[in-house]
Amino acid sequence: MKRAAVLAALVFAAAGPAPAQTSTADGIAQYRALLADGNPAELWEAKGEALWKDKRGPKSASLEACDLGKGSGVVKGAFVELPRWFADTQRVQDLESRLLTCLQTLQGFDAAAIAATPFGKGEQVNIESLVAYVSAESRGLKFELPQARAEERRMYEVGKRVFHFRAGPYDFACASCHGEAGKRIRLQDLPNLTVNPGDGVGFAAWPAYRVSSGELWGMQRRLNDCYRQQRFPYPGYASDATIALGVYMGVQARGALSSAPAIKR
Repeated sequence: MKRAAVLAALVFAAAGPAPAQTSTADGIAQYRALLADGNPAELWEAKGEALWKDKRGPKSASLEACDLGKGSGVVKGAFVELPRWFADTQRVQDLESRLLTCLQTLQGFDAAAIAATPFGKGEQVNIESLVAYVSAESRGLKFELPQARAEERRMYEVGKRVFHFRAGPYDFACASCHGEAGKRIRLQDLPNLTVNPGDGVGFAAWPAYRVSSGELWGMQRRLNDCYRQQRFPYPGYASDATIALGVYMGVQARGALSSAPAIKR
Protein backbone atom coordinates (compact mmCIF):
# COMPACT_ATOMS: atom_id res chain seq x y z
CA MET A 1 0.00 0.00 0.00
CA LYS A 2 2.83 2.40 0.86
CA ARG A 3 4.57 1.70 -2.45
CA ALA A 4 1.33 2.41 -4.36
CA ALA A 5 0.82 5.66 -2.49
CA VAL A 6 4.39 6.80 -3.21
CA LEU A 7 4.08 5.94 -6.92
CA ALA A 8 0.80 7.82 -7.15
CA ALA A 9 2.36 10.87 -5.51
CA LEU A 10 5.32 10.78 -7.92
CA VAL A 11 3.05 10.50 -10.97
CA PHE A 12 0.90 13.38 -9.74
CA ALA A 13 3.96 15.56 -9.10
CA ALA A 14 5.45 14.76 -12.51
CA ALA A 15 2.23 15.72 -14.22
CA GLY A 16 2.59 19.31 -13.02
CA PRO A 17 -0.18 21.58 -11.79
CA ALA A 18 -3.76 20.51 -12.51
CA PRO A 19 -5.49 22.36 -15.37
CA ALA A 20 -8.06 24.99 -14.52
CA GLN A 21 -11.43 23.48 -13.69
CA THR A 22 -13.93 23.81 -16.50
CA SER A 23 -17.64 24.39 -16.17
CA THR A 24 -20.12 21.57 -16.52
CA ALA A 25 -21.32 23.05 -19.81
CA ASP A 26 -17.73 23.10 -21.12
CA GLY A 27 -17.28 19.49 -20.08
CA ILE A 28 -20.43 18.41 -21.89
CA ALA A 29 -19.37 20.41 -24.97
CA GLN A 30 -15.98 18.65 -24.98
CA TYR A 31 -17.72 15.29 -24.58
CA ARG A 32 -19.95 15.99 -27.58
CA ALA A 33 -17.01 17.20 -29.65
CA LEU A 34 -15.16 13.96 -29.02
CA LEU A 35 -18.18 11.93 -30.09
CA ALA A 36 -19.10 14.10 -33.07
CA ASP A 37 -16.25 12.83 -35.25
CA GLY A 38 -17.85 9.39 -35.16
CA ASN A 39 -21.50 10.33 -34.78
CA PRO A 40 -23.49 7.08 -35.11
CA ALA A 41 -26.22 9.12 -36.83
CA GLU A 42 -24.23 8.50 -40.02
CA LEU A 43 -25.49 4.91 -39.97
CA TRP A 44 -29.09 6.17 -39.98
CA GLU A 45 -28.24 8.65 -42.76
CA ALA A 46 -26.88 5.87 -44.98
CA LYS A 47 -29.90 3.68 -44.33
CA GLY A 48 -32.22 6.62 -44.99
CA GLU A 49 -30.60 7.33 -48.36
CA ALA A 50 -31.06 3.71 -49.35
CA LEU A 51 -34.72 3.78 -48.24
CA TRP A 52 -35.28 6.96 -50.25
CA LYS A 53 -34.10 5.24 -53.41
CA ASP A 54 -35.40 1.70 -52.85
CA LYS A 55 -38.62 0.54 -54.44
CA ARG A 56 -40.81 -0.51 -51.53
CA GLY A 57 -44.40 -0.87 -50.38
CA PRO A 58 -47.52 -2.19 -52.11
CA LYS A 59 -46.79 0.05 -55.11
CA SER A 60 -43.12 -1.02 -55.34
CA ALA A 61 -41.98 2.57 -55.80
CA SER A 62 -39.19 4.75 -54.46
CA LEU A 63 -39.54 8.09 -52.67
CA GLU A 64 -37.50 9.92 -55.28
CA ALA A 65 -40.60 11.75 -56.51
CA CYS A 66 -41.51 12.93 -52.99
CA ASP A 67 -42.01 16.70 -52.82
CA LEU A 68 -40.64 18.03 -49.54
CA GLY A 69 -41.41 21.61 -50.50
CA LYS A 70 -38.76 22.41 -53.08
CA GLY A 71 -40.07 20.28 -55.92
CA SER A 72 -40.33 16.60 -56.77
CA GLY A 73 -37.34 14.68 -55.45
CA VAL A 74 -35.39 17.74 -54.22
CA VAL A 75 -33.88 17.00 -50.83
CA LYS A 76 -31.11 19.54 -50.31
CA GLY A 77 -32.39 22.63 -48.55
CA ALA A 78 -35.84 21.20 -47.85
CA PHE A 79 -35.30 20.45 -44.16
CA VAL A 80 -34.49 24.02 -43.15
CA GLU A 81 -37.81 25.23 -44.63
CA LEU A 82 -40.02 22.77 -42.75
CA PRO A 83 -42.73 22.80 -41.43
CA ARG A 84 -44.50 24.56 -44.33
CA TRP A 85 -47.84 24.53 -46.15
CA PHE A 86 -48.44 21.99 -48.94
CA ALA A 87 -51.08 22.44 -51.61
CA ASP A 88 -51.76 18.74 -52.19
CA THR A 89 -52.69 18.04 -48.56
CA GLN A 90 -53.97 21.55 -47.77
CA ARG A 91 -52.00 21.30 -44.52
CA VAL A 92 -48.92 22.70 -42.86
CA GLN A 93 -46.61 19.69 -42.46
CA ASP A 94 -43.30 18.95 -40.79
CA LEU A 95 -40.77 16.47 -42.13
CA GLU A 96 -42.28 13.38 -40.48
CA SER A 97 -45.87 14.14 -41.49
CA ARG A 98 -44.74 14.93 -45.03
CA LEU A 99 -42.86 11.63 -45.23
CA LEU A 100 -46.05 9.88 -44.12
CA THR A 101 -47.86 11.50 -47.05
CA CYS A 102 -45.21 10.31 -49.50
CA LEU A 103 -45.09 6.81 -48.03
CA GLN A 104 -48.83 6.52 -48.61
CA THR A 105 -49.26 8.26 -51.97
CA LEU A 106 -46.09 7.00 -53.66
CA GLN A 107 -45.47 3.62 -52.03
CA GLY A 108 -48.93 2.59 -50.86
CA PHE A 109 -48.26 2.30 -47.14
CA ASP A 110 -51.03 3.02 -44.62
CA ALA A 111 -50.02 6.38 -43.10
CA ALA A 112 -52.52 6.12 -40.23
CA ALA A 113 -51.20 2.69 -39.24
CA ILE A 114 -47.60 3.94 -39.28
CA ALA A 115 -48.54 6.97 -37.16
CA ALA A 116 -50.11 4.62 -34.62
CA THR A 117 -47.03 2.38 -34.44
CA PRO A 118 -44.85 2.85 -31.33
CA PHE A 119 -41.46 4.52 -31.78
CA GLY A 120 -38.67 2.08 -32.55
CA LYS A 121 -40.94 -0.43 -34.30
CA GLY A 122 -41.98 -1.19 -37.88
CA GLU A 123 -41.98 1.67 -40.35
CA GLN A 124 -41.32 4.12 -37.52
CA VAL A 125 -37.72 2.87 -37.58
CA ASN A 126 -37.50 3.60 -41.29
CA ILE A 127 -39.01 7.06 -40.93
CA GLU A 128 -36.31 8.04 -38.44
CA SER A 129 -33.66 6.86 -40.91
CA LEU A 130 -35.32 8.92 -43.65
CA VAL A 131 -35.41 11.91 -41.31
CA ALA A 132 -31.67 11.49 -40.70
CA TYR A 133 -30.94 11.41 -44.42
CA VAL A 134 -33.11 14.38 -45.36
CA SER A 135 -31.87 16.57 -42.51
CA ALA A 136 -28.22 15.73 -43.23
CA GLU A 137 -28.64 17.04 -46.78
CA SER A 138 -29.26 20.51 -45.30
CA ARG A 139 -26.51 20.47 -42.67
CA GLY A 140 -24.88 23.90 -42.41
CA LEU A 141 -27.77 25.73 -44.09
CA LYS A 142 -29.75 28.45 -42.34
CA PHE A 143 -33.29 27.86 -41.13
CA GLU A 144 -35.75 29.95 -43.11
CA LEU A 145 -39.28 28.71 -42.54
CA PRO A 146 -41.82 30.32 -44.87
CA GLN A 147 -44.48 32.50 -43.28
CA ALA A 148 -46.04 33.99 -46.40
CA ARG A 149 -49.30 32.06 -46.19
CA ALA A 150 -52.02 32.72 -43.63
CA GLU A 151 -52.04 29.02 -42.70
CA GLU A 152 -48.32 29.14 -41.81
CA ARG A 153 -48.71 32.27 -39.72
CA ARG A 154 -51.72 30.75 -37.96
CA MET A 155 -49.72 27.63 -37.08
CA TYR A 156 -46.95 29.83 -35.69
CA GLU A 157 -49.44 31.52 -33.34
CA VAL A 158 -50.92 28.17 -32.31
CA GLY A 159 -47.45 26.80 -31.68
CA LYS A 160 -46.55 29.82 -29.57
CA ARG A 161 -49.62 29.28 -27.38
CA VAL A 162 -48.92 25.56 -27.04
CA PHE A 163 -45.29 26.31 -26.13
CA HIS A 164 -46.37 28.60 -23.29
CA PHE A 165 -49.42 26.61 -22.15
CA ARG A 166 -49.04 25.47 -18.53
CA ALA A 167 -50.94 22.45 -17.22
CA GLY A 168 -50.56 19.00 -15.75
CA PRO A 169 -49.63 17.93 -12.21
CA TYR A 170 -46.44 20.04 -12.26
CA ASP A 171 -48.00 23.08 -13.97
CA PHE A 172 -45.31 22.84 -16.66
CA ALA A 173 -45.07 24.27 -20.15
CA CYS A 174 -42.40 23.94 -22.81
CA ALA A 175 -41.40 27.45 -21.72
CA SER A 176 -40.79 26.22 -18.17
CA CYS A 177 -37.53 24.69 -19.37
CA HIS A 178 -36.88 26.54 -22.61
CA GLY A 179 -38.28 30.02 -21.99
CA GLU A 180 -35.25 31.87 -20.67
CA ALA A 181 -31.48 31.75 -20.69
CA GLY A 182 -29.36 30.23 -17.95
CA LYS A 183 -31.55 27.27 -17.01
CA ARG A 184 -30.13 23.82 -16.42
CA ILE A 185 -31.41 20.33 -15.71
CA ARG A 186 -29.39 17.20 -14.94
CA LEU A 187 -26.12 19.18 -15.28
CA GLN A 188 -27.09 20.24 -18.79
CA ASP A 189 -27.79 23.75 -20.01
CA LEU A 190 -31.24 24.22 -21.54
CA PRO A 191 -31.45 26.29 -24.74
CA ASN A 192 -33.80 29.26 -24.82
CA LEU A 193 -36.12 28.55 -27.75
CA THR A 194 -38.12 31.78 -27.53
CA VAL A 195 -35.49 34.15 -28.90
CA ASN A 196 -34.83 34.94 -32.52
CA PRO A 197 -32.62 33.72 -34.01
CA GLY A 198 -33.16 30.58 -32.01
CA ASP A 199 -30.46 28.67 -30.22
CA GLY A 200 -28.68 26.40 -32.70
CA VAL A 201 -28.23 23.62 -30.13
CA GLY A 202 -32.01 23.42 -29.71
CA PHE A 203 -34.40 23.11 -32.63
CA ALA A 204 -31.59 23.31 -35.20
CA ALA A 205 -29.90 20.19 -33.78
CA TRP A 206 -32.79 17.73 -34.14
CA PRO A 207 -33.07 14.97 -35.27
CA ALA A 208 -30.21 13.71 -33.14
CA TYR A 209 -28.51 10.53 -32.01
CA ARG A 210 -29.24 9.93 -28.30
CA VAL A 211 -26.23 8.41 -26.58
CA SER A 212 -28.35 7.47 -23.58
CA SER A 213 -30.72 5.33 -25.66
CA GLY A 214 -28.47 4.36 -28.57
CA GLU A 215 -31.11 5.52 -31.05
CA LEU A 216 -31.75 8.35 -33.44
CA TRP A 217 -34.73 10.51 -32.49
CA GLY A 218 -36.72 12.72 -34.82
CA MET A 219 -38.52 15.85 -33.66
CA GLN A 220 -41.81 14.02 -33.20
CA ARG A 221 -40.15 11.60 -30.80
CA ARG A 222 -38.34 14.44 -29.01
CA LEU A 223 -41.61 16.32 -28.45
CA ASN A 224 -43.32 13.13 -27.30
CA ASP A 225 -40.67 12.71 -24.62
CA CYS A 226 -41.04 16.34 -23.55
CA TYR A 227 -44.74 15.75 -22.99
CA ARG A 228 -43.86 12.65 -20.96
CA GLN A 229 -41.58 14.68 -18.72
CA GLN A 230 -44.33 17.27 -18.24
CA ARG A 231 -46.70 14.42 -17.29
CA PHE A 232 -49.00 15.45 -20.14
CA PRO A 233 -50.92 12.92 -22.26
CA TYR A 234 -48.87 11.92 -25.26
CA PRO A 235 -49.71 13.92 -28.40
CA GLY A 236 -50.70 12.09 -31.55
CA TYR A 237 -47.84 11.39 -33.96
CA ALA A 238 -47.70 14.15 -36.59
CA SER A 239 -50.62 15.91 -34.89
CA ASP A 240 -51.38 19.56 -35.61
CA ALA A 241 -50.22 20.44 -32.08
CA THR A 242 -46.74 18.99 -32.59
CA ILE A 243 -46.46 20.48 -36.07
CA ALA A 244 -47.50 23.88 -34.70
CA LEU A 245 -44.75 23.60 -32.08
CA GLY A 246 -42.31 22.86 -34.89
CA VAL A 247 -43.44 25.96 -36.78
CA TYR A 248 -43.02 28.16 -33.71
CA MET A 249 -39.57 26.82 -32.80
CA GLY A 250 -38.47 26.77 -36.43
CA VAL A 251 -39.41 30.40 -37.01
CA GLN A 252 -37.66 31.34 -33.76
CA ALA A 253 -34.60 29.49 -35.08
CA ARG A 254 -34.52 31.54 -38.29
CA GLY A 255 -30.91 32.24 -39.19
CA ALA A 256 -29.50 29.38 -37.10
CA LEU A 257 -27.37 26.84 -38.96
CA SER A 258 -28.72 23.32 -39.02
CA SER A 259 -26.42 20.82 -37.32
CA ALA A 260 -28.83 17.91 -37.66
CA PRO A 261 -28.54 15.08 -37.17
CA ALA A 262 -26.55 16.10 -34.13
CA ILE A 263 -25.52 14.09 -31.09
CA LYS A 264 -27.16 14.41 -27.68
CA ARG A 265 -26.58 12.84 -24.29
